[in-house]
Amino acid sequence: MTIKLAFTGTGYISKIHAQAAQKIAGVELTAVVNHHPASRQQFADRFAIPRQYVAIADLLADSDVDAVSINTPNYLHAPEAIAALEAGVHVMVEKPMAMHAGEAAAMLAASQKTGALLMVAHCWRFDEEALWLKERMTQIGQPIRTKGYGVHVNWGPGGWFTQAQLAGGGALADMGIHAIDTARFLLGDPLPVSVYAKIGTYYTDYDVDDTGLILVNWDNGVASVIESGWRQPHSDGPEAATQIYGRTGFASLFPTKLSLPNPAEERVAEIDPGFPHPRPEQCPQIMYDHQLAYFIDCIRHNRAPVPGGREGLINMQIVDAAYESARTGKVAPIHKD
Repeated sequence: MTIKLAFTGTGYISKIHAQAAQKIAGVELTAVVNHHPASRQQFADRFAIPRQYVAIADLLADSDVDAVSINTPNYLHAPEAIAALEAGVHVMVEKPMAMHAGEAAAMLAASQKTGALLMVAHCWRFDEEALWLKERMTQIGQPIRTKGYGVHVNWGPGGWFTQAQLAGGGALADMGIHAIDTARFLLGDPLPVSVYAKIGTYYTDYDVDDTGLILVNWDNGVASVIESGWRQPHSDGPEAATQIYGRTGFASLFPTKLSLPNPAEERVAEIDPGFPHPRPEQCPQIMYDHQLAYFIDCIRHNRAPVPGGREGLINMQIVDAAYESARTGKVAPIHKD
């Protein structure tokens, strides 16, 4: 079964997904969408893509594509995804899923209405170290609290990332969402109950946030502290690094290990899988290869992907609640559907 795959956007992450697509048998890189002719042509030449379009409406009018990888600025995620889903085209959309939870809900509804699959590219669920740790979480007993990091140290993005009307949010939406989803994944995808946050802009002159400290309360009783930031002077861990404190042990992602105390013998057993730390590359291509291969496999077997629209929506609800809490200075509740 050949899958005809198109791409919207021609930036860094779109190239990463195109490189992943080239490695999957039976995937045809069919089209690229971008309103900048030079960038669009360069992308098409690099990946031997035969068809180019200015807008996704032009692509969908040809009715000759099975799936699309959406990698445009955040304000385009919802309109592009909804247009594709309504045309029966499967969608993998970059994080954050949308500008806010309302858009995310509309995307999920479009997928449910047509049956076209919707996946959100929360990439850390496909990292080998995260998967290793996920399989062993029961060894630390009932989790009590977690701490995670989505921080750029001494640098940050430019361009549309720093403009509220194009990005929706700043470092929290860009980096903090990685830490949010990683914690949720390792905890078994609990539902958020409430969020308290302190968010601001201290290191830049952007009209979006560059600093955030978020406390998420989950319905399983666990509390997660999330640090987000751009151009921070320090971070206790790299992107998606997570610490989980359990009743009978401790788990850590980046560095990845388990610490299991044995009070009877007055010792601590360290389980170290031997992953290099620091990693040679924090965001390796193979993680994205596995992610896209999973999306294609879901299409071929008509299986709902996880992380799908529901997971993406929940993360957007957390982000929205964090911004609301920072604005009001109060805990922001999250109501279940």
